Amino acid sequence: MSKFTHIDAAGQPNMVDVSEKDVTVRTARARTIMVLSDEVVKSLKSNGLKTKKGPVFQTAIIAGNMAVKRTSDLIPLCHPLPISKCSLDINFNDKDEVVIECFVKMKGQTGVEMEALTGCSVAALTVYDMVKSFSHDILIKETRLIEKSGGKSDYHAGK
Repeated sequence: MSKFTHIDAAGQPNMVDVSEKDVTVRTARARTIMVLSDEVVKSLKSNGLKTKKGPVFQTAIIAGNMAVKRTSDLIPLCHPLPISKCSLDINFNDKDEVVIECFVKMKGQTGVEMEALTGCSVAALTVYDMVKSFSHDILIKETRLIEKSGGKSDYHAGK
């Protein structure tokens, strides 16, 4: 049976000791899906994905990158990591939902799943902030890890 790694024998919060782990290339990809009202989607598409606050998706990509680099400041017990690559992609899918994907890569002793999830989450919150003047009918409906590699085991959603 698995145990929670961030709890010590006395039941106290504990940062995991990764000093004995092998240094490997670690990657993670996360995805967030947002549903905006039809009027917001129409307005964004007709205005080149811009609002009075600026370019929505480009601003969210920058915010997501910044969040990836600051994950250890936001999530207790996360290790500060030397990120090698971070990329975010934001598009509409065929249902006019906003799909945000964040890919993170580094060489180290612990994974980058939390960084990818944080990047997607902050990018989604940035989209929300930039379009809320049109409507608060916004749903951040799903944030999940899609895949990770490196370390003890790999993961692919749905497998």
